[in-house]
Amino acid sequence: MDINKAILKAANTLINTVVILALCLAGAYAGYALWDNNRVYAAAEDVQADMIKLKPIVQSAEEREEGADFAELLSVNPDVCAWITLDNTGIDYPVLQGDTNLTYINTDVYGNFALAGSIFLDSRNDKTFKEPYSLLYGHHMDNGRMFGDLDLYKEEKFFDENCTGTLILPDRVYNLEIFSCMLISASEDAIFNPIQYQDDIDKLLDFTEQNSLVLHDDVLERIRQSEEEVKILALSTCSSEFTDARTIVLAVMKTDTPSE
Repeated sequence: MDINKAILKAANTLINTVVILALCLAGAYAGYALWDNNRVYAAAEDVQADMIKLKPIVQSAEEREEGADFAELLSVNPDVCAWITLDNTGIDYPVLQGDTNLTYINTDVYGNFALAGSIFLDSRNDKTFKEPYSLLYGHHMDNGRMFGDLDLYKEEKFFDENCTGTLILPDRVYNLEIFSCMLISASEDAIFNPIQYQDDIDKLLDFTEQNSLVLHDDVLERIRQSEEEVKILALSTCSSEFTDARTIVLAVMKTDTPSE
């Protein structure tokens, strides 16, 4: 009987030790994950703080027509092709374009590995944004970092009250008028195959009308009726509603100058 009690006591001690070790390991991993997550966000914040100092400033109508000085940004990375700002959000970043869509997915503007990556233009698009449809990507991060604030446009009140932004290029400036927010699959060809709309965007407009969470119908109708060339900018980021979900925000690109 004493032997059985001793064995049982030893077994309980072993089990308790294993449980304590498991809890310690879980705690250590959680601590590391938290530290690593904070490090990723801190790195993204540091890069944005550096870049915001180099943001091209456009003040006069003449500057809007001629574009902005990108010399400092291009000296950091010649792949910089634009600067995107969405008013009343944290989206205020340089836009890069790599050889493929993997080039800047985990690489910052300095060319260093970074989980936050960069905001980048689809590699199939013309980096001058002169095509009818251009597509930007950015990671979804908490606290509105990168393209995390695209979530804000899912709320109708925010969407209705915040529909402006700016796309600054080396040779011209576009005002952005946001008119749609969608939640779609990452495999949706209607959004993620930009080369199909280089001659006709009617199918894109039909898809937008049928799939928008929120939509400015008047802007969509104005686009349909426009006799001038229309340019649409799409912004894409990950979402958590379902597997491979993507939040998409669409904006019309408008200049203050006569059509090109």
